[in-house]
Amino acid sequence: MTARSTPTRRPAASRSAPFPFPFSAIVGQDELKLALLIAAVDPTVGGVLVLGDRGTGKSTAVRALAALLPRMRAVTGCPYRCDPARTAGLCEACAPDAAPRSALVDVPVVDLPLGATEDRVVGALDLERALSQGVKAFDPGLLAQAHRGFLYIDEVNLLEDHLVDLLLDVAASGENVVEREGLSVRHPARFVLVGSGNPEEGELRPQLLDRFGLCLEIRTPTELAVRIEVVKRRDAYEHDPEAFVAAWRRQDERLRRQIVAGRERLAAVTVSDAMLEQAARLCMALGTDGLRGELTLMRTSRALAALEGAGAVETGHLRRMAAASLRHRLRRNPLDDTGSTTRVERAVAEVLGE
Repeated sequence: MTARSTPTRRPAASRSAPFPFPFSAIVGQDELKLALLIAAVDPTVGGVLVLGDRGTGKSTAVRALAALLPRMRAVTGCPYRCDPARTAGLCEACAPDAAPRSALVDVPVVDLPLGATEDRVVGALDLERALSQGVKAFDPGLLAQAHRGFLYIDEVNLLEDHLVDLLLDVAASGENVVEREGLSVRHPARFVLVGSGNPEEGELRPQLLDRFGLCLEIRTPTELAVRIEVVKRRDAYEHDPEAFVAAWRRQDERLRRQIVAGRERLAAVTVSDAMLEQAARLCMALGTDGLRGELTLMRTSRALAALEGAGAVETGHLRRMAAASLRHRLRRNPLDDTGSTTRVERAVAEVLGE
């Protein structure tokens, strides 16, 4: 066999359905929708963790995001959809090309099933080419498909430990390294990690929990009008998906333009020393471990300001993003049996004012 690590050319993951449920039509999950929009504007926020009851639209919102995202430019034929505008961070196949051809492609939203093998996740030897052509070629896995997009894990709290360790390594380095079966492959793997799960079925490992930028607690709606509206919209969608999607297309298109505008103005949004001081004081009051809390709160507040057209981060942005950015970073206090969200809200009122 000839030892080569040329990547197999295969298409990226397709969108989940011809007519996915419209993002704008989701009812009663405003915090979840805002968190996903912020992650779409600034992928460096660190991902989104959604914990809550079954049947509350967690996976529906994530899959609706796939249809909402504006298309991106990628190198033609590259299995990792490298960004032609980047001078660094390209894969081995794209790096030698000074002026690669490019095309607009969908932003990938890739599902990582709980039963996935390590080979399926990281990639492995392409057995078909090895047997038919005698060539050692790399068959990219789910991490390659999710590059520059979103990797979604439903029931993330039930994920096997060896896959958790693998995801932590890739999330920290931004690249996937495969050394096996005579192959030595290194490719970019930068993605927004989105996880959902029910806390009653098991806790998340602290190392993985800390890697998520935002953590949301989703509950079954208790307002009668909201529950009725959810059922009505879902029933209308299942009766005629194409017509339902068409009815909400204008609202989704408006959100898509808002995401594009937010990305364009993100770098220009300023964060003053006074805002950084408020963020640090809030984290100190809550006793969060490390400095990841301040960094996440600053990034999410800046993304929120960009999304809403503001030129600078203000106290209101910090106040709105505090719970999602910090609730999963609190130490357990045996003398305080209140929930993490309540503790954050109490600290926000004390430090940032009502």
